[in-house]
This record gives sequence, structure tokens and C-alpha cells, in this order.
Amino acid sequence: MKAKKLVSAMALAALFATPLVSLAAEAHKAGDSATATRVRYQKVRVDGVEVFYREAGPKNAPVLLLLHGFPTSSQMFRDLIPRLADRYHVIAPDYPGYGYSDMPDRTKFSYTFANYTDVVDKFTGAIGIDRYALYVMDYGAPIGYRLAVKHPERVTGFIVQNGNAYDEGLLAFWDPIKAYWTTGASAERENLRWLTKLKATNWQYTNGARDLTLVDPDAWTVDQALMERPGNAEIQLDLLYDYRTNVPLYPQFQAYFREHQPPMLIVWGKNDDIFPAAGAVPYARDLPKVETHMLDAGHFALETNGEEIASDIRAFMEKSVVPRMTKN
Repeated sequence: MKAKKLVSAMALAALFATPLVSLAAEAHKAGDSATATRVRYQKVRVDGVEVFYREAGPKNAPVLLLLHGFPTSSQMFRDLIPRLADRYHVIAPDYPGYGYSDMPDRTKFSYTFANYTDVVDKFTGAIGIDRYALYVMDYGAPIGYRLAVKHPERVTGFIVQNGNAYDEGLLAFWDPIKAYWTTGASAERENLRWLTKLKATNWQYTNGARDLTLVDPDAWTVDQALMERPGNAEIQLDLLYDYRTNVPLYPQFQAYFREHQPPMLIVWGKNDDIFPAAGAVPYARDLPKVETHMLDAGHFALETNGEEIASDIRAFMEKSVVPRMTKN
């Protein structure tokens, strides 16, 4: 009788042993995944300025460098980063004067796209990355393209979300900004100050969004709170004026596209009035293999279409970027 009970106990143990081991293994994998996708919030000093950045993912994985637009910061990527970090080393810095990076006095720091490019360039060196795919949006586009022209060997590909490189993309919204470029005068500068106000920041997030219930109000609230810091509005107006320096570089950006044929994924909010859908079309002239997805979204497409964009990025990276890295 005792022998039968012992055999039964052993059989029962054997029955449950494999599932328990499997369960433990799965739990361990889940723990590893959670660690890999955990976002770290860090700072590094670049030429005396502390640059804040978000980072997640394995250090030995392909790098995705995310460059934000106006009036936001790396916080625009707060949901995208963990969606990609299981497979990629994802890094998103804040430019000086944005987010949680230092905001030097504008009399002591040059708030220009040329200087921002230099800061991002030195930032990548400071954190030890020398090859990366670039996610560029709004202001991030001319910064990323300037960086690519300077270091074409470092760029493995592009994800472009409402980021311009063609004259066709500067339509009616830009008319008062172009007037400021022409004169540089205080009257035209003041005519743009509305862009630093809460109503405009809210509009940038909500205009063209297909479902307003998907737009997190924390996003524009945080952006506006940081823009309300004393002196920050003047920095933003300086940058709006300096954007004029990007337009003459468009032919250089386009020449870079034609010569190097970097893999490019376009995920564009087609309802955007700032960088409208017309700006996405010309990329195909210089990049015949560009992959384009026009989304039913506004300027900040990640707010409403984040899961879709993340899925598109993962497929694009595996198909077009990672194999190219292996060959090189």
C-alpha cells in the first residue's frame, strides 16, 4: 500500500514538474523583458550643458536615436520607447531649452539648428554610440538631416514623422513665419508669439487628431509648463527665426538622400496643418524605395497612432535596416 502511494506521489510530481519549470522559465523571461524595456532617465554634460535623455533596451542592440520637435521634448516618445526597447537600444535626448535639459541664457548659448546639431553630435559621442537609425519629427528633421550630411557613415536609416526636407512642405501655416524670416523685425516676431501660448500648444496636439480621447492632456500641459519658464518663449521665437537656415540646406539633404539611399520609413499624420501631407510626397523623388504610411492623424501622430507606428517601425527595422547593418 505504501509502495502504491509512493508511486502515485512520484507520478503526480512528474506530472506537474514540467509545467512548473516552464512556468518559472516564462516568469524569468518576463522579468528579463521588463528590465530590458525599463526606461532610464539620465543626464550627460555636453560643452558645459547638461543634456537630459531617456534610454531603454539592450546596449548591444541596434540603436534608434529619437529627435523630438517643437514645442515638446523626449516626452513625446514616452510610450514609443518601451514598445521598441525589447529589441532596440532606444535613446531620446532633450535639446537645451527643452524638457529637462539645461536652459542656458540665450546671451550665452546659441539657440540655432546648427548648434543643436553640434550638441546632438557631441551627445552621441558622450554616451558612446556611433551608429544609429534616426527617428526625426518636426524640428528633429533638419537636426537629423544635418547630422546625416555630416556623418553619413553613422546613419543606418530614418523614420520620418511629419518632418520636412522639401519646399512643397512649407505651405500656408509658414507664411507669417516666412515674413519674420524676411524682416527679422519685432512686429513679425510678436505676430508669432501666439505659438508659445497654451491655446496653440493644445491645438498642435488636437488639430487633425482622429480621436481626441486618445490624446493625453498631460502631453500639452507638460510642454506648456516648461515653455512658461521665464525666458523660454524668447528662445522659441529665436528658433522660429533660425528655421530659415534649414531651407537653403534642403538641396544638400536631398543630395544626401540620392547619394546614400538610406532606408526610410515615413509615418506621417496626413491631417497636419504645420507639416502637411504635401511634404511627405517629394521624398520618393530621391528615395525610390521609401516606405510611406499616411496616417489618419495630426501633427503629434504618436498620441493617437502610437501602436501602429511602433509596429511599422519594428517591421521596417527588421526588413530594411538590420540586414543593411549586418552587410556593412
